[in-house]
This record gives sequence, C-alpha cells and structure tokens, in this order.
Amino acid sequence: MASTTRVSSSVPPPLPSRTRALGVAAMVTTVVLWASAFVGIRAIGPHFSPGSLTLGRLAVAAVALSLLVLPQLLKSRLLPKGREWSPILAYGAMWFGGYNVALNAAEHVLDAGTSALLINVNPILVAVMAGIFLKEGFPRWLIIGSLVAFAGVALIAWGSGQPSRSGESPTADVAGVLLCLLAAVLAAVSVIIQKPVLRKFPAAQATWFGILVGALCCLPFTGQLVAEVQAAPPGATMGLVYLGVFPTAIAFTTWAYALSLIDAGKLAATTYLVPGTTILISWLLLGEIPTALGMVGGLVCLVGVGLTRRRSRPRTRHDVAGQPARPAAEQAAGPTAGPTARQAPGPVPGREAKRSTSR
Repeated sequence: MASTTRVSSSVPPPLPSRTRALGVAAMVTTVVLWASAFVGIRAIGPHFSPGSLTLGRLAVAAVALSLLVLPQLLKSRLLPKGREWSPILAYGAMWFGGYNVALNAAEHVLDAGTSALLINVNPILVAVMAGIFLKEGFPRWLIIGSLVAFAGVALIAWGSGQPSRSGESPTADVAGVLLCLLAAVLAAVSVIIQKPVLRKFPAAQATWFGILVGALCCLPFTGQLVAEVQAAPPGATMGLVYLGVFPTAIAFTTWAYALSLIDAGKLAATTYLVPGTTILISWLLLGEIPTALGMVGGLVCLVGVGLTRRRSRPRTRHDVAGQPARPAAEQAAGPTAGPTARQAPGPVPGREAKRSTSR
C-alpha cells in the first residue's frame, strides 16, 4: 500500500484577511496612543516626579485592564506557573517600570518630539535581537527600511537639538538623551522577552501581568504620588488618568495583540511613525513647533516604514546547465519523473504473443 508523506514547510500560513485587518487596526491604535503619551507626559510632568507619575499611570492601567482580564481568568483559570513567571517579571520590571521612569525623567528636560525620536533607536535594536534570538532572520527590506527610517529619526533629532530662535538654548540635554537611550534599550529587550509569552497567554493578560509587576516595582514612590496628587490641579490628575487608561492599558494591549500576529522586527519598525505623530500632536496641543529638518525627517521615516513592508522576491534556483531547478518531490522521484523524460523501452504485447505461439 502506498504511503503518503506530509511535506512540512517553515513558512507560516498566511493570516486570514479579517485577522490581518485587526492586526493593522491594533498597530494604528498603538502608534496614535503612544504618540499622545509623549505629549501627555510633557504636559503633566511639572506636577509629578518621574517615579510617582509611573506608579500612578500603572495603577490606573491595572484597575482599568482588570475589568477585562479578571472575568477571563475566572473562566479559564490560566495563570503562569513556575518558570513562566520569569519573562513576565523581566519585561514587567524593565518595560512597565524602568522604561517609564527613564522616559518621564527625560521629558523633564526634552520636548515631546525629541524624546519620541530618541526612543526610536528601539526598532533597530528589536530587529537585530529578533533576528538573533527569535530566529526571524534579517529580511533585506526590513534592514533597508529600518536604516532609512533611522536616518529620518536622526534628521529630526538634529533639528530638534538646534535652537529654534537666536539666543535660545538647544532643546536637547545630554542627561535627557542618555535617559531616552536607556529607555529604548529596556523596551527593545522587553519586546523580545514578551514575544514567547504571547504564544500561551492572551494579549490582555500578558499586558496586565506586566503592569502589575511594574506597579509593584514602583511602590516606593507611593508617598510622593499621594502628596503630588493632592497638590496637582485637576487637569494634571485627569492627564494622569488618561495616560493610565489609553496609552498604557489600551495601547500596550493592542501592541501585544499585534505582536502575537506579526514578527517582532516588522512590528517594531512601524513605531517609526510615532515621532512624526508626536510632533504633530505636540504642535497642536503644546505649541512646540517642529523644525524644517524635523518635517523632512518625518517624511523620511514614512518612506523607511513603507520599505519595511515590502517583501523580497523568492530567488529561483538553477541547476548546473542554467535551467530552473525541478521541485524537490520531482527530483526525489528520479530522472523519469518529468513529463518530458524518456521512458525505458518495454516489451511490445503483439510481439510477445507471436513468440509464444511459434514455440
């Protein structure tokens, strides 16, 4: 009886169109809300210290997201066990805790647009680490597009670091730049650590676990938060609530959902759109006018992100004679498998019959 052999492929099956649409919607939501976070931090920063702002934001996010996650947990009873907590503790402490504290401190001396631009060394780091640790490889257009987008980021950062008017000091500060770079490294490492967690836990749960870990790490700032909330105007407190609900609870969940569908390197490249969006929102709400170099850099970022979405054409292998190579199954069948192969000469039925009667 002939046996059938299943041929496995390393290429993942294409996503359904509805799932792809949800992934794109999740990416767009994340980009817009994260961009608004840079502006929100800059706006309420004078009323909150970096640690207390982080704790307040995470506390609000934990409460908001628990309304969605707790019913799911009560139904599925799917909780991390043993070593499954290790990556959650790692990205919770680094991303939700350390990243936010470093970014909040940086925005005390840097404008929102410059901070968003400096954070965007993150996609380059994610692409490199995803290629090494997650075995996503180094697609040619991902690397080219990332480098082009990073050049756009450099242009905006250079323009933002120049005084906008004669006699003004540059907006960039060395300490702020270093803090943004630290935040970018923490975020990049966290993305790589979070990706495997999403293979077992839903996006909302993985985000909620991380938020809780980050909030626990920031508990030493509780006294500062209570004092600063009492002294802050209502608008600043509402801004803190906004940061907790939208750029944290919602945006980090939509990010995790998109990350569960898309390679980490490709998804991280879309965050190159955050600086341009941040500059636009900051211009409209805070009156922080972008420079000419900033506008050019934003366009270059758009081009770079567009390049990362391109797919390389598969190369056709050729045999020694220069002809396209046959499929592997056809090669395995031997030289007679092809439609143009010569058939071995066999006995002719008529001749065999004559021989048998003449004997």
